[in-house]
Amino acid sequence: MVDMDAFLGRLDPDMCVVTAAAGGERAGCLVGFASQCSLRPVRFAVWLSELNRTYEVARSAEFLAVHLLARDQRALAELFGGRTGHRTDKFRDVRWRAGYGGAVVLEDVEAWFVGRTVGRADGGDHVGFVLDPVECGGRADGEGPLLRQRDAGAIRPGHPVD
Repeated sequence: MVDMDAFLGRLDPDMCVVTAAAGGERAGCLVGFASQCSLRPVRFAVWLSELNRTYEVARSAEFLAVHLLARDQRALAELFGGRTGHRTDKFRDVRWRAGYGGAVVLEDVEAWFVGRTVGRADGGDHVGFVLDPVECGGRADGEGPLLRQRDAGAIRPGHPVD
């Protein structure tokens, strides 16, 4: 096995919260594996852990919402990253609304988009959902620093095995 620590340790990607709704259920999780993956047409991929409640709901959802957090939104990151949706209603105390296609859009984030799932890719312990953006928005003044992986490094994943 190749030791990738030196390479991966230099990366510091933006973190995002991905939300899904299907069959009357809502779920959301903090994601560190996400990126634009096509220029024309624009496509974006988010990678969800197979252990995560959000993955379970996302498999049946036609649309997912992807949200960028400001660096000072650590509490929101801890809620969506450090708690499992198997035991916690993460949406109880946050402002959200139904977006395009019934997607769950968090209101108090820097930027967000809703995308239609147009493909999936097995990546090992995560599955990539390739999204075709259909709706987007965010704060008009949203130009501050975003939450990055190093900012969220102390959040212990809230998988059901914890």
